[in-house]
Amino acid sequence: MYFNRNLKKVHFLLSILFIFLYSCSALFKAPTGYQSSTLGEVTPYTKLLKTLPEPKEKTVVAVYKFKDQTGQYKASENISNWSTAIPQGTTSILLKALEDSKWFTTIERENISDLLNERQIIKSTRQEYVALQNQTSAQKSSATPLPPLLFAGVIIEGGIVSYDTNIMTGGAGARYFGIGASSQYRQDRISVYLRAVSTNNGKILKTIYTSKTILSQSLSGSFFRYVDPERLLEAEIGVTKNEPVHLAVKEAIEKAVFSLVLEGVKDGLWESEASNKKVIDSLITNQKTEEEINDNFRVDNRIMADKRGSFAIRGGLQSNTIKGDYVNAKAKVGFNIGAKLFINKSFNIDASWSDFYLENSGIFKRKFNSLDFNLEYILMPSDNISPYAYGGVGLIGSSYSYFNNIKTKINAGVGVEYMPLPKFGLRLYGEYDFGMNDDWDNFVNGKRNDNLFRVGFSLNYYFGKPKN
Repeated sequence: MYFNRNLKKVHFLLSILFIFLYSCSALFKAPTGYQSSTLGEVTPYTKLLKTLPEPKEKTVVAVYKFKDQTGQYKASENISNWSTAIPQGTTSILLKALEDSKWFTTIERENISDLLNERQIIKSTRQEYVALQNQTSAQKSSATPLPPLLFAGVIIEGGIVSYDTNIMTGGAGARYFGIGASSQYRQDRISVYLRAVSTNNGKILKTIYTSKTILSQSLSGSFFRYVDPERLLEAEIGVTKNEPVHLAVKEAIEKAVFSLVLEGVKDGLWESEASNKKVIDSLITNQKTEEEINDNFRVDNRIMADKRGSFAIRGGLQSNTIKGDYVNAKAKVGFNIGAKLFINKSFNIDASWSDFYLENSGIFKRKFNSLDFNLEYILMPSDNISPYAYGGVGLIGSSYSYFNNIKTKINAGVGVEYMPLPKFGLRLYGEYDFGMNDDWDNFVNGKRNDNLFRVGFSLNYYFGKPKN
């Protein structure tokens, strides 16, 4: 009895320790104390904008409005929520990004009426002051005119055009004897369009499109246990982490401005200092590489690209088990080699040769060879991981008297291929061969023909130009 009580106590303490450690990183940094105000947070592109090389001459630009065009409100399960999902001060974020780049001289246009009113007040005040001076003295003077307003050569327009929620959601959890933990995540995405318009002729000089994901994560642990027939212990702990929408919007806008500078240099809209040409050329090259990757980038974070050539060779090991008239069939490891010819991205013709033993313990054992021809279909040819299926015909015979004892069979199999590198594929598959004869094991019995079950692993190497 004493031992059981101690065991319960140990179990209880370990459970509490597990729950505590599960979220200890958040608990140790829990924002429970006073936090003073600070300067605004920066994003990776804030630093890139501030380190851009100097331009040959700054371009005067105006931003009249850069607004949330989604019209979307924050999601709420129980009540109507009239708060917008996107921050409404996006014009200020864009102006700050243009200023940080040091490539543009920004002028006030969002609240131009306030500026004109203030200039009118200054003008009226100066005129009244000069008139009062003229009344008290014989001097004749006029009010000093205000300098003219700057006019923009380029107008920056656009906005946030989409806020897509729950693009990807998921989670995992486990519970055992009342002790459990779970993890959940959700991914949203915002999209930003930015365009530069010439005030000289109204021509759209350049349009930039950027996007940014917003990740939300939740971790939790729980304990639910009867520690005594009349006492129940229940405890929960957890932490939720949401990426700020403001920072996501800021990063997407800064990325758009960064790209606008580089695209403008590439198209000759503005120039950099001659001494900075190599740095700018390097940034443009990196930008082009990113564009090529994004051309094949899918919304679920998969890169769609041609990874297989028009030809392939392969080799691997496989386990072979006979399904015949005898009992106690053993799986015997053999090897196979083969080649593929692609018809298009998804379909290919496969030919392979295998060497293996078939055995029933203590009854039958013989070495065989097989020659197989299959038509294969790859379900997701542009993904790194793809299932596939195949079917065809083959010839099988004993390697001791192959040409005198050839049998036919029908092949069918499924598998999955993982490509860690372009042109290299790792495959795991299962195959069932339906024999057309009942004498593979030299024994004819009943109406069922002899069959063969295979499980294999192979390495594929692809070469040649990919099929379109």
